[in-house]
Amino acid sequence: MSGRWLERRKRDYYYRRAKEENYRSRAAYKLLQAIEKYGFMRPHDVVIDLGAAPGGWLQVARQIVGDKGFVLGVDIRDIEPLQYSNVHTIIGDVREEDTLRRIKAILPRPADVVISDLSPNVSGVWELDHARQIELAEQALKIALSTLRRGGNIFIKVFHGDLFDEFLRSVKRYFGRVEIFKPKASRKESAEIYIVGMDFKPP
Repeated sequence: MSGRWLERRKRDYYYRRAKEENYRSRAAYKLLQAIEKYGFMRPHDVVIDLGAAPGGWLQVARQIVGDKGFVLGVDIRDIEPLQYSNVHTIIGDVREEDTLRRIKAILPRPADVVISDLSPNVSGVWELDHARQIELAEQALKIALSTLRRGGNIFIKVFHGDLFDEFLRSVKRYFGRVEIFKPKASRKESAEIYIVGMDFKPP
């Protein structure tokens, strides 16, 4: 990490705010801003968080669903436990069928919401990074289609690029309302945007 990068991060408003409010990452505010705008997560919901490490979105989801909801975090990296009895985590690769099987086994009932902040290891080659990110978004959608209740919702990160429109069309086949959202907490230079899908209609 360069000194310049570290200095920029220290000046970052959402980074500083996350430290002050005890969120594990500045990304927590991206999810909070989306929920505030679209209301796709509510108390008592069952939520699956894909790409959950280090746990900022898990904290937000637990905050929203409360004591009677359920939150499951999935990541290829270990996630430090949140110390809530209704927040569980598993280590798993979303591209593997066994991960989907394990998700289904631990859910108390079909999910109300699937959220995904999955990202590839960025190579710096834009076409490759975009293709890898879309692949992860497709896996998130696949998991959502297999675990959501009718009427459920998704919030999935994508990178804008040539493959975006095709993925968006896929989402529109299954959700009654689809929106594209760029949170204020996303850095301006970032290519990331989020797709909100509401009112799931099973195939």
